[in-house]
Amino acid sequence: MVAKERICYYYDEAVGRNYYGPNHPMKPHRLCMTHNLILSYDLHEHLQIYRPRVSTSEEFTQFHSEDYVSFLAKITPDKQQQYAEQMRRFNLGEDCPIFDHLFDFCKRYTGGSLDGATRLNQGLSDIAINWSGGLHHAKKSEASGFCYINDLVLAILELLKSHARVLYIDIDIHHGDGVEEAFFMTDRVLTASFHKYGDMFFPGTGSLSDIGVNSGKYYSVNVPLNDGINDESFVDLFKFVMREIMEVFQPGAIVLQCGADSLAGDRIGCFNLSLKGHAECVSFMKSFNKPILITGGGGYTKTNVSRCWTYETATLLGRELSEDIPPHEHYYEYYADGGYKLTAYAPMWIENLNSEAYLSQVKQQVRENLKSLTSAPSVEFAEAPPVALLPELDDNDLNPDERYGGSRGLDALVSHTCEFYDKD
Repeated sequence: MVAKERICYYYDEAVGRNYYGPNHPMKPHRLCMTHNLILSYDLHEHLQIYRPRVSTSEEFTQFHSEDYVSFLAKITPDKQQQYAEQMRRFNLGEDCPIFDHLFDFCKRYTGGSLDGATRLNQGLSDIAINWSGGLHHAKKSEASGFCYINDLVLAILELLKSHARVLYIDIDIHHGDGVEEAFFMTDRVLTASFHKYGDMFFPGTGSLSDIGVNSGKYYSVNVPLNDGINDESFVDLFKFVMREIMEVFQPGAIVLQCGADSLAGDRIGCFNLSLKGHAECVSFMKSFNKPILITGGGGYTKTNVSRCWTYETATLLGRELSEDIPPHEHYYEYYADGGYKLTAYAPMWIENLNSEAYLSQVKQQVRENLKSLTSAPSVEFAEAPPVALLPELDDNDLNPDERYGGSRGLDALVSHTCEFYDKD
């Protein structure tokens, strides 16, 4: 069934031009692949497409420390040795390298999430999509896990200006530690993360016993999983947990981080989810008819990432896609890995170590924790803080470049000469 919701979509080709460095698993150019695949399926015809506003340092400091933001703004690759002490202090280096135009990269991916949250607050859209966002590991005063500025935290803070309660959900294979930490002591944001836990897997947090503190006790919900979980187990567990949360917490708005490293065949991940299983979580949360911000996140097999986020864009639109990927100008040959099909390419499957007994134990513990929640905690608004204003633009007043993220979205091929792994 075709969606009736107003869905806005943010894309800036400049984000995809950035390059973390040779052999680094994070490849921003996956965003250009995603956008071109969305265009090839003609999904853009059903979206309100915008180039995100470039966010500001002042907006970053709504969460991040001023000294950290100031350092990100001034550091460049040729100055790293000069600022070696600050590099260590802010956890910058191997995992979070300094590359050309880093601060501009942060401003642009964060702008999409902030603009999306603002449109939701103002009732201009029902669903906002920013596949370039979802950098959930960044902390108040340090980078972490390929993430520099936590656009999710900033977007949630924006949503809290209009909503008493906001629900954050994370289906990336890595624990959403940066977002959880930011709201660990409040009952206005409930964070729910479904992730691989144990075996020294990054970031090493997110056990069942991590439930929040003070006013936020029981408002951090963690669902730790073992290697190899499949669609049936993951979706069943996801729906069980989220039904319970929605009934008790009753959020005014939802933020859903859709990291694609939980798919089968990911270079870093170790789950067995298909596109359909991953997207079923998106579809389920959409069914609650709450304002919802959808972001990207992890995902290190580029072709699977673009397949996933295209499939989920179609899911949000209520549209079926052909399994045969349409030929298109720039990236079509990349999809030879899966026979040009819209399915997650997985050269090998991982044994499912999540027994029924273990999953039942997780369900029981989560349910017990949720019983301790205050049902729909109330918040008094003596005076609502100002909501950031967006210009009320008619699409017809925008030129094609503004409307479709750059040359009607048909950006030039974006790749770096060192972009590929040996087997890419």
